[in-house]
Amino acid sequence: MTGDRHPDPGGVRWAVAGELPGLAAVETAADGMFAAVGITFPPDTTTIAEAGDPSRVLVAGAPPVGFAMIGWVDGGVHLDQLAVHPDHGRRGIGGRLLEAVCDHAASVGAPAVTLTTFRDVPWNAPWYARRGFGVLDPAEWGPEMVALVAHERELGIELAPRVVMRRPLAA
Repeated sequence: MTGDRHPDPGGVRWAVAGELPGLAAVETAADGMFAAVGITFPPDTTTIAEAGDPSRVLVAGAPPVGFAMIGWVDGGVHLDQLAVHPDHGRRGIGGRLLEAVCDHAASVGAPAVTLTTFRDVPWNAPWYARRGFGVLDPAEWGPEMVALVAHERELGIELAPRVVMRRPLAA
């Protein structure tokens, strides 16, 4: 991904404001995959609805078929959500989005990328582990991460064991 707001050869780019409302459908479709492992999300809990700012959202495709929403937690870039529409899954889109997030984080001087995810869902923690993320012990969480995990619990998202993961970035 380049530093500008134009598409790169991998198809990942920054979102534009008009695309944000349509990303809720991508997220809802991706969340539907969790039913196969016994996880059903509470209604109206799409993360992208909180975005408001396209500068926090990377997308793949035109129109977008996947997105990564980022923020800052405890001094590092935090992956708030990564979603790919199931009709476009298993084509490397999620991996390209994740690498674009990590590239962006490195370019702005973040020491790491963090995320929260389901520990035992194959396309969650194990997938991120294969991409360089490691599980953080709760003793290693900063105050913002502690608050974020508590907020997720309040929303009812902790429907199965969850973990915080971190991928250090090269200096």
